[in-house]
Amino acid sequence: MKDFVITPELLLRGYANGIFPMAESRDDPEVFWVDPRKRGILPLDGFHISRSLSRAMRRSDWTLTADADFEAVVDGCADRSDTWINPEIRRLYSALRRSGHAHSMEVWEGSALVGGIYGVVLGAAFFGESMFSRRTNASKMALAGCVDRLQRGGFTLFDTQFLTEHLASLGAIEITRARYHDMLAAALDRSADFSGPALATFQDVIQRKTQTS
Repeated sequence: MKDFVITPELLLRGYANGIFPMAESRDDPEVFWVDPRKRGILPLDGFHISRSLSRAMRRSDWTLTADADFEAVVDGCADRSDTWINPEIRRLYSALRRSGHAHSMEVWEGSALVGGIYGVVLGAAFFGESMFSRRTNASKMALAGCVDRLQRGGFTLFDTQFLTEHLASLGAIEITRARYHDMLAAALDRSADFSGPALATFQDVIQRKTQTS
């Protein structure tokens, strides 16, 4: 039910109030607000990297970048049979990227984009929207790079919206709506910087993770 146009400014107010937009499918022109009773979050100090993923990252010659091709990451996330990313969603997040409120992490195999993640930033909160993979482990490696960057940038909340089995295996948990709103309020009162930290290699990410575990 969409009786008005959702603007980028309204979208940010929605995030600040604990809600986020979705569409039923890529072909559905309408966008609706979602306010889950249970919320998925990924504690930044609880991100789990399996031994096999750690080995893959140490040996990888893939490149990790930040905000190198936001639009391509969104397109990669939408490139599946069932997606909630319709043209209106894409328009809104492209506008947030231009205003500095949306960011992406990319994984490259040479010049080919093989994985990525994107999300919205407010205060010290990162609202993860979607991620994709065109190679084994590429989305997990993008997520690992994102978590590392958020930690170095001073973020305190990584909102995954929902808890999936895949995210749970990486350390995500589910909390109540009330607990989420408390954590969100605290994060919005702080400042953080997604763009400030230097680019990292996957070997850097693993080394820092090992030192803090």
